Amino acid sequence: MTDLIVRDLQRSDRDEWDSLYRGYANFYQVEQTSVMRDTVWSWLHDGRKEPRGLVAERANGTLVGLAHYRPFARPLSATTGCYLDDVFVSPDARGTGAADALINRVRAIAQQENWSVVRWITAETNYRGRAVYDRLATKTNWVTYDIKI
Repeated sequence: MTDLIVRDLQRSDRDEWDSLYRGYANFYQVEQTSVMRDTVWSWLHDGRKEPRGLVAERANGTLVGLAHYRPFARPLSATTGCYLDDVFVSPDARGTGAADALINRVRAIAQQENWSVVRWITAETNYRGRAVYDRLATKTNWVTYDIKI
């Protein structure tokens, strides 16, 4: 997509970010309230919290994608890695290169920060997203477990 830029999330992006993040939650069938989005939004603008945000923006100013990422400690390698928590592109912008642009910007940031890896998870059934991820990264052999609290 030639009319696309990836930039840091700004406070003026709130309404469009909110719509994109609702779309992301809906994609994964996660119930999410406005209070939950308020919390995430506050984290993204609080320098004491880890999450950072990027958006993909068309030349006309419309936001079509988002990415949230954060550093994480990697004790075994004594390095810091980058965890890509969320990547979402609006359905009307899929296939335009927006996901690639967001992930590549996170990769560039990780290189600038001297982080050792960019890591993320996705649903097994996210076939379209996985096609992008398979081009940009290496699927690991790690299995993920959760303990619900």
